[in-house]
Amino acid sequence: MTFDEQDLAAQTSLRQLKKDIQTAESATLRLLLTEARTINTWTNQEVSVETLKEIYEIMKMGPTSANSCPARLIFLKSRDAKERLRKALKPNNVDKTMKAPITAIIGYDIAFWKHAEKTFPQSPATQQAFKDNPSGSEIAAFRNGSLQGAYFIIASRAVGLDCGPMSGFDNALVDKEFFAGTTFRSNFLCNLGYGDVSATFKRLPRHEFDEVCKIFSPSYLYHCIVTTQS
Repeated sequence: MTFDEQDLAAQTSLRQLKKDIQTAESATLRLLLTEARTINTWTNQEVSVETLKEIYEIMKMGPTSANSCPARLIFLKSRDAKERLRKALKPNNVDKTMKAPITAIIGYDIAFWKHAEKTFPQSPATQQAFKDNPSGSEIAAFRNGSLQGAYFIIASRAVGLDCGPMSGFDNALVDKEFFAGTTFRSNFLCNLGYGDVSATFKRLPRHEFDEVCKIFSPSYLYHCIVTTQS
């Protein structure tokens, strides 16, 4: 395996990062995940275009398989744009979406592979492999686009915004209205803005580790067997 100067520079940068920062600070985790909440009511404070660009610059750095980067975003900011979306929304999602400063359509491109010469130049065969396997390409686009949607939420919270991600809409109508004539598909919607927390409810329960996780390790399985039999 050979490395060019840019590869070596990247390795140096990563070594320095790991030296400077071993773990995220507690305050950061609280802001991004552990105490952050889904928001459905909003203040009148606007979200700038510069902030939306900042979100994208952060989210695009998250990993995707073969650097596929299939996410495609549309930000609905004007009343007219929101009205185009209204007919696709389930009734209980209309009011909060109309009042949100921004509604983002988180989509994905099933023909992401067309950009592989830019995003994955070290392996020309990858582009052809996805091109020859449309169903596999669509699965990969949805999977990695969903990953990028999660990065989008984290990035939005990182720049100080609140998020209201949701399904509860007709994907086919959204695709017809906003993605007609393209290879893009809608995944989910996410309202963005500065939240009015006065309408926030208590947090709903999450599963405990042992309810949903398994560790396949000889020593761990042995411990479980001994504990169960004793």
